[in-house]
Amino acid sequence: MKLSHTPVESVYLGEHQVYVKRDDLLHPEFSGNKARKFAYFLENDFPSVRQLIGYGSPQANSLYSLSALAKLKGWQLDFYVDHLPGYLTEHPCGNYLAALDNGANIIDLSRKTDRDGLDSEAYIRQRVLTGSDEQLFVPEGGRCAFAEPGVAQLAEEIVSWKSAEHISELVVFLPSGTGTTALYLQKQFLTLDPSINVMTCAVVGGDDYLRTQFLELEQDAALHPQIVPSAKRYHFGKLYPEFYQMWHELKSTGIAFELLYDPLGWLCLKHLWQQGLDVPVLYLHQGGLLGNQSMLPRYRRKFGELER
Repeated sequence: MKLSHTPVESVYLGEHQVYVKRDDLLHPEFSGNKARKFAYFLENDFPSVRQLIGYGSPQANSLYSLSALAKLKGWQLDFYVDHLPGYLTEHPCGNYLAALDNGANIIDLSRKTDRDGLDSEAYIRQRVLTGSDEQLFVPEGGRCAFAEPGVAQLAEEIVSWKSAEHISELVVFLPSGTGTTALYLQKQFLTLDPSINVMTCAVVGGDDYLRTQFLELEQDAALHPQIVPSAKRYHFGKLYPEFYQMWHELKSTGIAFELLYDPLGWLCLKHLWQQGLDVPVLYLHQGGLLGNQSMLPRYRRKFGELER
């Protein structure tokens, strides 16, 4: 099971050379940042745990990876979602279907009579967690201190590669959900190699939401990565023609990217180049390609096929 030491490829997007850290080539059940975030759980034993508890979107990459983790460890995964779309339950696909196949118990909170207006995390903390050591709770997207050891391994790989390539200064760019990977990378680089800076953009919520996520894990803002503002406010999971176009443009690199995070990431990176960024860039490919099984049909239904 490959969970570390992925290759770096050099590609061009237009006139710009970009290095791509191919974490999408990690084991498909833990592709990309989930392999890094969940490395601690994979590498350590938890003899008392029987129940793994998480929450998020019914098509979240974390849902699939947590289901694979639970299956591997012999645990039951209870994964809470705000609501399950009827179309998805009638036509299971992508991460949702893969998680079901792994035995995940996906719980629709909109059907819970005791929800009392609570969001997913509050419901779990108030209604589900008992304090028993048989329960292991992983916050949305793996946003917890347990993610740091795996991300530290990723940082060491990048520092080693940079040294071997004799690169004097480097920007590591990645789009963020909770921002966990970006934050822990920046903290590591400040110690291992301060000539590496992390830049990221907020895909889930806005820049203020991302800053809040950083602060929940690290109170010292001086240790936070740089947030690159997007050209306009985008709503997570909504379909945008510029995202679809960017995704098609990325085909020229010869690397497959996903449709939820990567389009905004690359659009923000292109904006940085337009503003004069001339430092070598390493784009962190965080996997998540299984999500294209549901996203691509949605784009095709709305915008049709784009000419290459």
